[in-house]
Amino acid sequence: MPANLPAEPIAISDMANLFGVTHRTLHFYEEKKLLSASRVGLMRVYYHRDIRLMALINTCREIGMPIVAIQDLLAELSDVANQSEANALLRTALEYRKRELFGAQSTLFRQMQQINCLIEQDEDEQMDEEAQPLPRVCLSDLEHQCLTLMAEGYTQIRLARTLQMTPEAVQALEAGIMRKISATNRFQAVAKAVLLGLIAS
Repeated sequence: MPANLPAEPIAISDMANLFGVTHRTLHFYEEKKLLSASRVGLMRVYYHRDIRLMALINTCREIGMPIVAIQDLLAELSDVANQSEANALLRTALEYRKRELFGAQSTLFRQMQQINCLIEQDEDEQMDEEAQPLPRVCLSDLEHQCLTLMAEGYTQIRLARTLQMTPEAVQALEAGIMRKISATNRFQAVAKAVLLGLIAS
Protein backbone atom coordinates (compact mmCIF):
# COMPACT_ATOMS: atom_id res chain seq x y z
CA MET A 1 0.00 0.00 0.00
CA PRO A 2 1.22 3.53 -0.73
CA ALA A 3 2.08 5.57 2.35
CA ASN A 4 0.22 8.75 3.27
CA LEU A 5 -2.97 8.15 1.35
CA PRO A 6 -4.54 11.31 -0.07
CA ALA A 7 -7.96 12.46 1.03
CA GLU A 8 -10.97 10.97 -0.70
CA PRO A 9 -12.13 11.17 -3.43
CA ILE A 10 -8.92 10.66 -5.44
CA ALA A 11 -8.58 11.92 -8.99
CA ILE A 12 -7.44 9.48 -11.69
CA SER A 13 -4.15 11.36 -12.10
CA ASP A 14 -3.39 10.97 -8.38
CA MET A 15 -4.33 7.29 -8.52
CA ALA A 16 -1.96 6.77 -11.45
CA ASN A 17 0.85 8.60 -9.63
CA LEU A 18 0.39 6.53 -6.47
CA PHE A 19 1.23 3.32 -8.38
CA GLY A 20 3.46 4.69 -11.13
CA VAL A 21 1.08 3.66 -13.92
CA THR A 22 -0.60 5.50 -16.77
CA HIS A 23 -4.23 6.55 -17.13
CA ARG A 24 -4.47 3.95 -19.88
CA THR A 25 -3.47 1.21 -17.46
CA LEU A 26 -6.27 2.19 -15.10
CA HIS A 27 -8.73 2.27 -18.01
CA PHE A 28 -7.50 -1.18 -19.04
CA TYR A 29 -8.08 -2.59 -15.56
CA GLU A 30 -11.58 -1.12 -15.61
CA GLU A 31 -12.25 -2.70 -19.02
CA LYS A 32 -11.20 -6.05 -17.55
CA LYS A 33 -13.53 -5.54 -14.55
CA LEU A 34 -10.63 -5.52 -12.11
CA LEU A 35 -11.20 -1.97 -10.94
CA SER A 36 -14.11 0.42 -11.00
CA ALA A 37 -14.00 4.22 -10.87
CA SER A 38 -16.73 6.36 -9.37
CA ARG A 39 -17.99 9.66 -10.73
CA VAL A 40 -18.07 13.13 -9.24
CA GLY A 41 -19.76 15.08 -11.97
CA LEU A 42 -17.74 14.39 -15.10
CA MET A 43 -14.60 13.44 -13.16
CA ARG A 44 -13.58 9.85 -12.56
CA VAL A 45 -12.49 9.33 -8.96
CA TYR A 46 -11.40 6.57 -6.63
CA TYR A 47 -11.67 5.87 -2.91
CA HIS A 48 -9.42 4.18 -0.37
CA ARG A 49 -11.10 0.83 -1.00
CA ASP A 50 -10.07 1.22 -4.67
CA ILE A 51 -6.50 1.95 -3.62
CA ARG A 52 -6.43 -1.28 -1.59
CA LEU A 53 -7.75 -3.17 -4.59
CA MET A 54 -5.26 -1.52 -6.93
CA ALA A 55 -2.43 -2.43 -4.55
CA LEU A 56 -3.40 -6.09 -4.88
CA ILE A 57 -3.79 -5.86 -8.67
CA ASN A 58 -0.46 -4.07 -9.01
CA THR A 59 1.31 -6.70 -6.92
CA CYS A 60 -0.19 -9.51 -8.98
CA ARG A 61 0.88 -7.83 -12.21
CA GLU A 62 4.42 -7.26 -10.92
CA ILE A 63 4.86 -11.00 -10.38
CA GLY A 64 3.54 -11.64 -13.90
CA MET A 65 0.16 -13.05 -12.96
CA PRO A 66 -2.12 -13.15 -16.04
CA ILE A 67 -5.19 -10.93 -16.12
CA VAL A 68 -7.47 -13.98 -16.18
CA ALA A 69 -5.86 -15.32 -13.01
CA ILE A 70 -6.30 -11.95 -11.29
CA GLN A 71 -9.96 -11.89 -12.35
CA ASP A 72 -10.47 -15.35 -10.85
CA LEU A 73 -8.67 -14.36 -7.64
CA LEU A 74 -10.77 -11.21 -7.18
CA ALA A 75 -13.95 -13.19 -7.83
CA GLU A 76 -12.98 -15.69 -5.14
CA LEU A 77 -11.99 -12.93 -2.70
CA SER A 78 -15.38 -11.27 -3.11
CA ASP A 79 -17.01 -14.32 -1.49
CA VAL A 80 -14.75 -14.73 1.56
CA ALA A 81 -16.14 -14.25 5.05
CA ASN A 82 -13.03 -13.00 6.82
CA GLN A 83 -9.40 -11.89 6.44
CA SER A 84 -8.01 -15.35 7.20
CA GLU A 85 -9.86 -16.84 4.25
CA ALA A 86 -8.67 -13.96 2.05
CA ASN A 87 -5.06 -14.50 3.13
CA ALA A 88 -5.35 -18.23 2.42
CA LEU A 89 -6.73 -17.58 -1.09
CA LEU A 90 -3.96 -15.13 -1.85
CA ARG A 91 -1.30 -17.53 -0.58
CA THR A 92 -2.70 -20.30 -2.79
CA ALA A 93 -2.60 -17.99 -5.81
CA LEU A 94 0.98 -16.97 -5.00
CA GLU A 95 2.10 -20.59 -4.58
CA TYR A 96 0.53 -21.45 -7.95
CA ARG A 97 2.32 -18.53 -9.60
CA LYS A 98 5.56 -19.64 -7.95
CA ARG A 99 5.19 -23.10 -9.49
CA GLU A 100 4.53 -21.49 -12.88
CA LEU A 101 7.70 -19.41 -12.55
CA PHE A 102 9.74 -22.49 -11.58
CA GLY A 103 8.41 -24.24 -14.67
CA ALA A 104 9.26 -21.23 -16.85
CA GLN A 105 12.71 -21.08 -15.25
CA SER A 106 13.34 -24.74 -16.09
CA THR A 107 12.20 -24.14 -19.66
CA LEU A 108 14.49 -21.10 -20.00
CA PHE A 109 17.41 -23.08 -18.56
CA ARG A 110 16.88 -25.88 -21.08
CA GLN A 111 16.62 -23.37 -23.91
CA MET A 112 19.83 -21.64 -22.79
CA GLN A 113 21.59 -25.00 -22.66
CA GLN A 114 20.40 -25.77 -26.17
CA ILE A 115 21.61 -22.39 -27.42
CA ASN A 116 25.00 -22.92 -25.76
CA CYS A 117 25.27 -26.37 -27.33
CA LEU A 118 24.49 -24.95 -30.78
CA ILE A 119 27.03 -22.14 -30.34
CA GLU A 120 29.71 -24.53 -29.06
CA GLN A 121 28.97 -26.95 -31.89
CA ASP A 122 29.37 -24.16 -34.44
CA GLU A 123 32.61 -23.00 -32.81
CA ASP A 124 33.95 -26.55 -32.71
CA GLU A 125 33.18 -26.98 -36.41
CA GLN A 126 34.96 -23.74 -37.23
CA MET A 127 37.94 -24.77 -35.13
CA ASP A 128 38.05 -28.16 -36.84
CA GLU A 129 38.17 -26.42 -40.20
CA GLU A 130 40.81 -23.88 -39.20
CA ALA A 131 42.89 -25.73 -36.64
CA GLN A 132 46.21 -27.28 -37.46
CA PRO A 133 47.55 -30.23 -35.48
CA LEU A 134 49.27 -28.93 -32.36
CA PRO A 135 52.98 -29.70 -32.25
CA ARG A 136 54.15 -32.15 -29.63
CA VAL A 137 56.54 -30.47 -27.22
CA CYS A 138 58.63 -32.28 -24.66
CA LEU A 139 59.94 -30.26 -21.75
CA SER A 140 62.31 -31.35 -19.03
CA ASP A 141 61.20 -31.08 -15.42
CA LEU A 142 63.34 -27.98 -15.01
CA GLU A 143 61.89 -26.37 -18.14
CA HIS A 144 58.36 -27.17 -17.02
CA GLN A 145 59.02 -25.68 -13.57
CA CYS A 146 60.55 -22.59 -15.14
CA LEU A 147 57.59 -22.17 -17.51
CA THR A 148 55.11 -22.55 -14.67
CA LEU A 149 56.87 -19.83 -12.66
CA MET A 150 56.99 -17.60 -15.75
CA ALA A 151 53.23 -17.96 -15.99
CA GLU A 152 52.97 -16.81 -12.37
CA GLY A 153 54.83 -13.62 -13.29
CA TYR A 154 58.29 -14.46 -11.97
CA THR A 155 61.04 -12.21 -13.34
CA GLN A 156 64.35 -13.68 -14.45
CA ILE A 157 66.03 -12.50 -11.24
CA ARG A 158 63.32 -14.09 -9.09
CA LEU A 159 63.51 -17.26 -11.19
CA ALA A 160 67.25 -17.38 -10.63
CA ARG A 161 66.80 -17.19 -6.86
CA THR A 162 63.96 -19.74 -6.83
CA LEU A 163 65.69 -22.24 -9.11
CA GLN A 164 69.10 -21.53 -7.55
CA MET A 165 70.62 -20.69 -10.91
CA THR A 166 72.57 -17.75 -12.26
CA PRO A 167 70.62 -15.12 -14.22
CA GLU A 168 72.57 -16.13 -17.33
CA ALA A 169 71.55 -19.76 -16.90
CA VAL A 170 67.91 -18.77 -16.46
CA GLN A 171 68.09 -16.62 -19.59
CA ALA A 172 69.50 -19.57 -21.54
CA LEU A 173 66.80 -21.86 -20.05
CA GLU A 174 64.04 -19.49 -21.14
CA ALA A 175 65.55 -19.18 -24.61
CA GLY A 176 65.54 -22.96 -24.96
CA ILE A 177 61.90 -23.14 -23.90
CA MET A 178 60.92 -20.45 -26.42
CA ARG A 179 62.72 -22.32 -29.19
CA LYS A 180 60.87 -25.52 -28.37
CA ILE A 181 57.43 -23.93 -28.53
CA SER A 182 58.24 -21.43 -31.31
CA ALA A 183 57.70 -18.33 -29.17
CA THR A 184 59.42 -14.98 -29.60
CA ASN A 185 58.98 -13.65 -26.06
CA ARG A 186 58.06 -14.68 -22.51
CA PHE A 187 54.40 -13.67 -22.83
CA GLN A 188 53.96 -15.63 -26.05
CA ALA A 189 55.75 -18.60 -24.51
CA VAL A 190 53.29 -18.73 -21.60
CA ALA A 191 50.28 -18.28 -23.90
CA LYS A 192 51.40 -21.08 -26.21
CA ALA A 193 52.21 -23.33 -23.28
CA VAL A 194 48.64 -22.94 -22.01
CA LEU A 195 47.26 -23.60 -25.49
CA LEU A 196 49.39 -26.72 -25.84
CA GLY A 197 48.34 -27.95 -22.40
CA LEU A 198 51.85 -27.81 -21.03
CA ILE A 199 50.76 -25.71 -18.06
CA ALA A 200 47.43 -24.84 -16.51
CA SER A 201 45.73 -21.60 -17.50
